[in-house]
Amino acid sequence: MDIRQINDEYSVTGQITPADLDDIKALGFKSIVCNRPDDEEPGQPSFDEVAARARELGLEISHVPVGRMGVDAEAVQGMVDALDEFPRPMLGYCRSGARSTAIYEKSLHIRG
Repeated sequence: MDIRQINDEYSVTGQITPADLDDIKALGFKSIVCNRPDDEEPGQPSFDEVAARARELGLEISHVPVGRMGVDAEAVQGMVDALDEFPRPMLGYCRSGARSTAIYEKSLHIRG
């Protein structure tokens, strides 16, 4: 995992696995947002697999997928909702972390 801190409340990383979640929790993260659509590439863990383990560990988790068409208004609203509802620090993940960064930045404009 290559976790990159955006600010005190939000960091991003590439694809995670259920096995990564123990380390994520140990690093102090309290919530996770997955910005990767399921089945984007072969062998990718599904959101449900990651979410099941996250919930076992007491982490809040949400699926706000951002596909090939980019960040749309619905996805931004989903991210705003997660930021409003979930405890932080929060970790966003996608394939590389780029979409998780972009959607966070767009959601900040909505939240003010």
